Amino acid sequence: MRPRIIGGLVALALAATASAQDFFPFNRGPRRTARFATADSFDGTFNFCRLYFNRVRTAYGGQGWWTDYPDADTNFMIRLSELTKTRVSRDPDGSPNHVVVRADDELLFQCPFIIIEDAGTAFFTDAEVAGLRQYLLKGGFLWSDDFWGTEAFDYWAAELARILPEEEYKIVDLPKDHPIFRMMFEIPKIPQIPSINHWYRSGGQTSELGYDSEEVHLRGITDARGRVMVLMTHNTDIADAWEREAQDPQFFYLFSPNGYAVGINVLLYAMMH
Repeated sequence: MRPRIIGGLVALALAATASAQDFFPFNRGPRRTARFATADSFDGTFNFCRLYFNRVRTAYGGQGWWTDYPDADTNFMIRLSELTKTRVSRDPDGSPNHVVVRADDELLFQCPFIIIEDAGTAFFTDAEVAGLRQYLLKGGFLWSDDFWGTEAFDYWAAELARILPEEEYKIVDLPKDHPIFRMMFEIPKIPQIPSINHWYRSGGQTSELGYDSEEVHLRGITDARGRVMVLMTHNTDIADAWEREAQDPQFFYLFSPNGYAVGINVLLYAMMH
């Protein structure tokens, strides 16, 4: 890693160790209450946008659209503001202004970056399919994180094919020289990060579905000019490294710095392409 990057990650580790309980009290509140975007949500600074969807399947460790919500969204915005010069949107009380958006809502176009969690359980209506297609073809960016195993991948790939026809928009593995690996942090590979619950239960194992999720994949769908429109971090839960950073010091040191490095690189790529 470059020296300034090492320094940033060391500062992140020290800050979290010294005062995580001040910045990130582990207190979720009502998890199923979506903070939907309104016209007043956007002020020209960065909003963390999460995609809402109807859940039609179940998957190990997932809860649908609200997996890792809202702590991952809040913590990522704070760390992004600390580790880069990005101005993040804040509520009047100073807390990060993160939002949930529907695929058929025109406010989706206010989000240059949007994340979907547990995508292997998602179903979109025809109106949502049309909204996502228009969003992506007009320059939007969708990141699918935290979906595990062959069945979830195949299901999500089929749902994506409704949005972007697979004859024209194929899912490909991104090569190691792709800009995402070096936007700000030098990332040798995408780390496998388990949910903290699986990590506890399994005694420290990272593959949530055993042999069926041993290998982490960084995949994408690109437009005609090679810009990634849809990014997939498959067989890893990058957002849990953000959500759980204050819950367990060992989990933090093992996973959170790498998780934030991936997240910031992805965000910067989305904003610059």
